[in-house]
Amino acid sequence: MTMLSFRVATEDAEAATGWAGRLGIDRSQLLRDALRHHLVRLAGERDVDAWLIRPLDERERALADVADWGPAEDWSEWANRSDPPDGSGAPGSPDAAR
Repeated sequence: MTMLSFRVATEDAEAATGWAGRLGIDRSQLLRDALRHHLVRLAGERDVDAWLIRPLDERERALADVADWGPAEDWSEWANRSDPPDGSGAPGSPDAAR
């Protein structure tokens, strides 16, 4: 890690100290996280500019169709089953004692 040192307004320093205490982390950790989040946001803004200058081509847009496929089957009815469909009795089901 590299040490950074900078001056801030007294109110900002007090707010940072207060938030660090409420979050149960060191003030340095709070400032590292805040800086990292800000840098990620700035990089995202730069990405937007790049996309506006050079939008996706047709080959790249084709991948979006694959992402929209979703699951091949609807398995949602299995979410609350306590035993497998073959009747063998899953652990914890009434048929498990067989």
